[in-house]
Amino acid sequence: MKSFFAILLALSVLVAMPVQGQEFVETEWKDLVPEGYKPPPVRSQAFYDMNPEAMGQPELNAPVVAALDGKKVRIPGFVVQLQAEDSKVTEFLLVPYEGACIHVPPPPPNQVVLVRYPEGYPIRQAFNPVWVEGTIKVERAEGDLAVVAYQLDAENVAPYQ
Repeated sequence: MKSFFAILLALSVLVAMPVQGQEFVETEWKDLVPEGYKPPPVRSQAFYDMNPEAMGQPELNAPVVAALDGKKVRIPGFVVQLQAEDSKVTEFLLVPYEGACIHVPPPPPNQVVLVRYPEGYPIRQAFNPVWVEGTIKVERAEGDLAVVAYQLDAENVAPYQ
């Protein structure tokens, strides 16, 4: 009977323990835009080859979701490297689709997140989609590649699975 209670106690302790990553709220790209806002369509590189005048970043004053400020989020996306150190990306733009900012113009600022990750993410893995976990800030920044409406201090960057 004592062993039954010991097992029951052990199981209750395990259930009560927080699961790693549970503190982050899984966030989708649509959560970064206010209700009613419709981002412009994603177009192919061929479209921009035929319409070079459309190459600029659209809607530089796109609205944001102020309620996200200071929230712990987990968001998937693609890495656009800005800074690297010792073969690791330490600062990057997180974008919702492959090729943004490189082959086609960046999406509106409310669909671009500036990520700082001092620990660094291996450059060789940065070409595949990732999960980023950290605290998001609603804070505009202007860079050479894009204007961003959100910034994120990452606690973890991992391959998307």
